[in-house]
Amino acid sequence: MRQYVLKIDCKDEKGLIYRIADVVFKYQLNIVKNDEFVDAERGRFFMRAVLSGEADMGAFQGTLGAMLPSDAAIYCSQERKKNIVIMGTKESHCLGDILLKHDSNDLNANILAIVSNYDDLRPLAQKFDIPYHYVSHAGLERETHEARVLEVLGDYTIDFLVLAKYMRILSPSFVSHYAKKTINIHHSFLPAFIGANPYKQAHERGVKIIGATAHFVTNDLDEGPIIAQDVIHVSHEMGWKEMQRAGRNVEKVVLSNALDLALEDRIFVHENKTIIF
Repeated sequence: MRQYVLKIDCKDEKGLIYRIADVVFKYQLNIVKNDEFVDAERGRFFMRAVLSGEADMGAFQGTLGAMLPSDAAIYCSQERKKNIVIMGTKESHCLGDILLKHDSNDLNANILAIVSNYDDLRPLAQKFDIPYHYVSHAGLERETHEARVLEVLGDYTIDFLVLAKYMRILSPSFVSHYAKKTINIHHSFLPAFIGANPYKQAHERGVKIIGATAHFVTNDLDEGPIIAQDVIHVSHEMGWKEMQRAGRNVEKVVLSNALDLALEDRIFVHENKTIIF
């Protein structure tokens, strides 16, 4: 039996679950798992279901669309491993964690390649036999460098682009190529301490917790829809570099959790927020 993930985002109204279940039954599919949420403030209905069976999913989706509000966004896809490309700069902790999960078959993805603006991470990529593309930014304007990166990425069919400590600000033009597909890890508990060296900012502020935030990339720096966050406690005895070392563990865990959610089709993005099942 094949399994499919069905996601629906539409205006809320009475009878939605009944209508959806009726179409599922007519196509002789079985609901293995189901989650729903209604955003009462915005009048939006969100549903994620895992279906099993054999059916013409194009016809199924068409019938479903005819039974739902006209603004309904319907996603229905057979469960499969997603294709990802990872981008990094010099730091290896987030990249290494993802590569280890992939190597032990604990990552529901195919890592197609690693792209970096430095060559430092190549030995790590070679250990896991992952193609590595070094695209230097030295002496180049941002637009020229991004065009070269996009040329490399264009050779791959990508479900998600993962920024594993890629320390370059992306232009709106670049972001538009992978809208709602680019996941970033930010070394701060957003929306606090946006931008460069947040650990130093946090230390100067005298914080008692530090954290990390994984989010989708948008044109607003570090302000895209948040997918996952976590924190750890720190003390006044720690300098900002000690905070940074401690924060690396949080960063890799948060990025890993966010990536798992994306790979399992558990995320809805509405306006600048996420709904996660």
